[in-house]
Parts: sequence; structure tokens; C-alpha cells
Amino acid sequence: MKIIDAHNHPDWHGHDLDKFLANMDQYGIAQTWLLSWECGYYEYDKGYAQVIPAEILGSTTGPVPFSRCVNYKERAPERFIIGYAPDPRRPNACEMLEAAHEIYGAKICGEFKVRMMMDDRDALWLFRQAGKLKMPVTLHLQEDLRKDVNPRQEWWGGSIDALERALQLCPETIFVGHAPGFWIHISGDDLYKTVNYPPVPCPVQPNGRLPQLLRQYPNLYCDWSAGSGCRALTRDPVFAKEFLFEFQDRFLYARDYFDNQHQDFLATLDLPTDVLEKIYFRNAERLLQEYK
Repeated sequence: MKIIDAHNHPDWHGHDLDKFLANMDQYGIAQTWLLSWECGYYEYDKGYAQVIPAEILGSTTGPVPFSRCVNYKERAPERFIIGYAPDPRRPNACEMLEAAHEIYGAKICGEFKVRMMMDDRDALWLFRQAGKLKMPVTLHLQEDLRKDVNPRQEWWGGSIDALERALQLCPETIFVGHAPGFWIHISGDDLYKTVNYPPVPCPVQPNGRLPQLLRQYPNLYCDWSAGSGCRALTRDPVFAKEFLFEFQDRFLYARDYFDNQHQDFLATLDLPTDVLEKIYFRNAERLLQEYK
């Protein structure tokens, strides 16, 4: 079965192009959505320098410069679909997004990971431009509410309420949600106030904001990547199967890393082939083909 990884980054966690391609081959991944990450130097944890050498390479735009995505794409054009999300606070952010799309073939606006609310006016301008260009927006949502954690440490996009306001204000734009502040709301409990990642096992409670938003806003999709996405389903496998059946048309397989935990878990659910195909590649392909 064809597999598309809908979220990863160049040079991420010590993977240069050769290691990246070898890892894709190891796990049967045909293509990867290769995303930039642009934000102010003062905004991101300097621990990221241990997993990506952007500063060593002289990047002035943030942890994952778009130039590295272009570099990988030029050397392995059939394996990568590239994404770019300029910092919306740049006065020419919308023009830069259009240039990346028109000149370099960027098809995704992502990863949007900036220390600003999702419904900030500058962010909305960028999202509306992405909608005009038919580029889905891959977003990182994370709001750590723990009282003993410095809010400067990991704060991206604000609350789930800010995401809902962006969905309302940009109905022409497809948003692909990701990260702890997105996935913790799969459940109707109040764990989001005390943890980023729920324990496993941990039964999902009814009336989670995430299922509600998916039912209400057809422009919202799910990026299943990283530990936050995987744990959201592994915490309650019975609910996971119900969730995947209900939202099978808006769920994208993605990793944001180089292990195989997501495929391993899917293999335990005994899902029908047509549902697995949607998750693994058809939804990603359709999103880029139909959203034109």
C-alpha cells in the first residue's frame, strides 16, 4: 500500500538526505510532505539546536529554513512535496508565500508554528492568502497551562478557541491540525489544564472539542504526527477505531519523526483496506488535487 508521510522536516533529528530517504524506504513511505518552520530566534527553545543544525547553517529565519526543503526537493524530486510558512509578522509574508508557491512549487503552508494567536490579524492575512493559493495550512497548536512551567517554553498558536475563531474567519482555507494543544482535546476531560500528553491507557471522555470542531467545520483536517497524535489514539484503542471511521476522510498519516509507532498501532486496529488507504495516502493526495 502506498504511504505518504504528511509531516516531516529536512535535517530533522540528524537525518540528512541520505538517511532520510533510507528511513522512508525502510518503512515503505513513497513521499513526504517536507515542511519549513519559520519564527523569531528568541521564540523557540534552544534545545532544538540539538535536533536541527539551522543555526550552524546560518539561518536567519528560524529552525527549518525553506531553502533546506527546496534543496531536498531538487535532489529527490519524486520523493518530496514541500511546504513553506513564512512568519506572518513579516510585512511581505503573503507575497513570500505566493513566491514559494509559484517559483518553487510549495503546495502546503506549513509548518505554521509561531508564538502568536491563531486568529491574530497578521496570521489571518496569511491564512487567507493560503486559501486563495489553495495551500492547506499545517499548524502546530500548543498552550501549556501548567502553573509550574514557564509559558515562554512551549507556546504556539494559543488555545483551541483561537483555532476555532480562525476556522470561522477563514472558511475558504483548509487547516490541518497537529501538536499537543490540538490532540489533547480529543477527549472531553480537563487534562489539557495539567498535561500536554495524556497517560496511556486513558479512556477518552465524550464531548471532546476536537471531534466537535471536526463535525462543525469541514475545513479542519487532522495531522496524526508525533507523540501527541499517536498518543491521542493509543490512549483508548476502542475510541480510536470509532474516531477513524467517523473522520476517515479528514485524517492524514504523518510522523514528524523517523520511527514507526503510527504504523505499528494502525496494524492493531483491523481497519478495512479502504479506510487504511484514505489514512495512508488517498486523503493527502485528494487534499492537494481537489483543493486547487
